[in-house]
Amino acid sequence: MLAQNAASSLPGRLTIASLASAAEVGVETVRYYQRRGILETPEREDGAGGAIRRYDESHVRRLRFIRAAQAAGFTLEQISELLALDATSDRARVRALAAQQIATLDARIAALEEARAALQQLALACHAGEAGPCPILTAFDR
Repeated sequence: MLAQNAASSLPGRLTIASLASAAEVGVETVRYYQRRGILETPEREDGAGGAIRRYDESHVRRLRFIRAAQAAGFTLEQISELLALDATSDRARVRALAAQQIATLDARIAALEEARAALQQLALACHAGEAGPCPILTAFDR
């Protein structure tokens, strides 16, 4: 499970900037995920510079999980569900979400391949002719 991964060599109490850097995201991304409710917002702790929030390795792992799931094409809503499923043994639902995402990716790939083929044809037509407007430009002007 996500919460049971081994800890890394990061210090135990990170600022939001250190957390963002460790997870390779921006500070505003961290705040956005907190507003969306998929990343916990810790309570403020009194420190030398006043009351600040401190994060730990579990926050880094969660951010990395979110980013990896986004890279696989999952929406934040789906990621929220995956995170909730992490605490359960409902592998069937996780598999169903993965299958749904694979179908979505397959559809996007098919659309991209179709667009690529159309653009290749336009490029060939543009290369073959010397007179008149370029077929690429006229196709985009419609």
